[in-house]
Formats: sequence, C-alpha cells, structure tokens
Amino acid sequence: MKKFAKKAIHFSGTWTGTIIIVLFLIFFVAQSFVIPSGSMKRTLLIGDFLFATKYSYGIPVPHLPWLEVPVLPDFFGNGHLIEGAKPKREDIVIFRYPKNHKVHYVKRCVAVGGDELIYHDKALLIHFKEGDKYIKANYPEAKIVSLREKLWVINPYMDKYPGIQYLPEGQSNIFESLLKYYAYDKEVDMTPIYIEELNAPEYTVNDRPVNALYKKVEADHFYMIGDNRDNSNDSRFWGSVPYKLIVGKPWLIYFSLESRSYEKMLKGDDKFGSGQNHEGLRRVCGNIAIDSKECEALWNKERYKVRWGRIGRRISSIELEEPIQ
Repeated sequence: MKKFAKKAIHFSGTWTGTIIIVLFLIFFVAQSFVIPSGSMKRTLLIGDFLFATKYSYGIPVPHLPWLEVPVLPDFFGNGHLIEGAKPKREDIVIFRYPKNHKVHYVKRCVAVGGDELIYHDKALLIHFKEGDKYIKANYPEAKIVSLREKLWVINPYMDKYPGIQYLPEGQSNIFESLLKYYAYDKEVDMTPIYIEELNAPEYTVNDRPVNALYKKVEADHFYMIGDNRDNSNDSRFWGSVPYKLIVGKPWLIYFSLESRSYEKMLKGDDKFGSGQNHEGLRRVCGNIAIDSKECEALWNKERYKVRWGRIGRRISSIELEEPIQ
C-alpha cells in the first residue's frame, strides 16, 4: 500500500499526472467560469470569476475546456454520464446555450416542466404545476392573483433574492421587444395573449389586442431568466432549456474584476442591450452626462479595479444580500 501511495504521489508530481488530475477535476468536480454579460446583474456581476460544481445535477458528459469538444459519447441521450437531481425553481444554473452548445450561460431557473408563465412589463406571474392548493399554502395572499380560473403568483422570487430587479438601462423595454419580434415573425418563445382581468397596458399585435405573453414549460425542461430582468437575453427569446444541456451550479467567486470598456457599459454587449450599465457610469461620473468624453475618461480610470469584497464569497449567501451595485 505504501509503495502504491509513493508511486501515486510521484505520478501526481509529473506533468502527465498533473494534467490528468486537472482534467479529472474539470470534467467531474468543478470548473471555472466567468460572467461575460449583465443578464444576472445585480446578483452576479460582469467580471465575476466562478467555480461551479459539476455534480450538482448529475455528471455531464465531459468536454475539453475551451475547445468544448465532447470527450465521451452521450451514451444515454440526456447529456449526462450519471443522471442526477434536476434544477429546482430559484436555482442559479450554468447550462449550454440552446442555440450554440459551445457557449455557457448563467441564469436563474424560474419554472420547471408543467409550470405556466404570464409575463408583462415589470411582472412575471407563475402558475405552478402543483396547482392552486400548493400556491395558497406556500405564498402570501398579497402575491396571488386569480386569472382565467387559476391562481398565479406575482414575481414569486423577488422578495427572497434582492438582486432580481426590473431596472431597464437606456431606452430598452424587453416586453415591447418581444412583441415586435413576434409581429415580424422572428423567433420568440412566448405567445402574445389578451387577459381581460389583467391590469396591464394594451398593445396591438397583428391586429389583435395583447397585454401579456404566455408560456407553458415543456416536460423535463427548465425556464431560465436573468435576474436583471429588463436586460437579459434568456428563455423568453430562445426557449426552455432541456436537462441534457444542464452543466452545473455556481458555487464560489474566486476573483472579481471590473474591466469592461466604456463602449460596452454605454451600449451593451448585444442587440438586446444586454450588459448595459448606465447606473455604473452614473455612479462614477456623477452629474456629468454619461454619453460624454468626460465621463468616458473618468470611467477609464475606474477600469481594472478588483472587487475585493466579493472574492471568496459563496453564491448561496451573496444572492440573499442587498446587491452592492
């Protein structure tokens, strides 16, 4: 036994041994990820470097890091070598983007298969598949509304997780963007509907009155929405996430750096304006207009600052606190 232990220690000290151990940890235990966009702000910030547990929802088929090439076949057709627990409502989850499996996204699971959602500007209403009795037993009366002979919970997670906010950056309005995409036959996951009992502004889409968007989540799928609800490219646009694309769960922030350019702070990372941070610019620039050269110069002095207060913090505790920005 001692001889074997000595050989194992010696092997682990070689380059080959080190590479095998590192790959084993990345494949099956934990992997590093970085938050690239502002869709989870203010719970997770752009520039947060995370360790994620790879075993939280079973053992996913291992992929070579950076290349994202699968090392083993998907033997069971569910993206996992060992099937495990499924994401639960409220979980922050790392998964592969359904439109490009080489890209990882981080969002909060707001609904699971069988749940129904109604979304209108500044409000997400959910009818949980367990039914009205479950809703009455688990949520206060003030958060429950009756629509179409069912009970729905209004913004069910906002009271528990302060980082979930509706704070549009610039002129963006995701609800109106979804309606426009639908009207122009572009891909949108939610269906425009009109609910008479719903107290919400009315729009016209394809000559029909509309005041909300509706979705029933498919079986064994999970609806992922960013905590930064007004600035997130998420399931509302491209659909539910199947279990086979679930990778893991964020665990710990090991480094956090503000490094974004002024241009991205002002305009965002994509066509949805996701990742805009006008509040961050206002914090730095004060009364100076955020779209000015003066503000740009001030912001450039703030770049590459380490957020020391976030390093070493677990996600499970940070998400329950008032956001720092």
